[in-house]
Amino acid sequence: MPRLTAIAPEAAEGKSKALLEGVQAQLGMTPNLMRTMAHSPAVLDAYLKFSGTLAEGSLSKQHREQISLTVGESNQCGYCLAAHATLGKMVGLEPEQIQQSRSGSDTDPATDALLKFSRKILEKQGFVSDQDLEDVRRAGHDDPAIAEVVANVALNIFTNYFNHMAQTEIDFPEVEPLDSHGAACCQTEGSTCS
Repeated sequence: MPRLTAIAPEAAEGKSKALLEGVQAQLGMTPNLMRTMAHSPAVLDAYLKFSGTLAEGSLSKQHREQISLTVGESNQCGYCLAAHATLGKMVGLEPEQIQQSRSGSDTDPATDALLKFSRKILEKQGFVSDQDLEDVRRAGHDDPAIAEVVANVALNIFTNYFNHMAQTEIDFPEVEPLDSHGAACCQTEGSTCS
């Protein structure tokens, strides 16, 4: 059961109402994550601006979704996995790519390096090695892309942790855990994992 109630767009007030109306206009729906963030217009606005600005960067939509899946799986966020599996399909990812991305890998060497680097940022809390940077650069990624990977990892940590705290009700088709660490997440009381 959610710890923070998702605010119905018609019940929202002030800036939150305007922000949720913008989400509805852009997406054709108002996901529970954003409806829950609407408790604080500052939080929802910051999330939308950060996400929107990163969408204008050099990373493709596919790469951003793949990073989201890698981080969501590592952080055991059922809400984010469900959302980004759906969004991944919408931007053209194949089911195998979605599964591989959750594991932090891809058959394409450049994408594989990007996802492995994303996972290293997460696992090492940003303290990546010179070799980690050399590996991602050797795969063809420049400094702007590397900076955007860090930003996308950070954005996804925020949404993962927010969903863990709020126990946001999943409003996308749920996905199955990949392995025992994912399955263990689902045994935790109040987990947002599927």
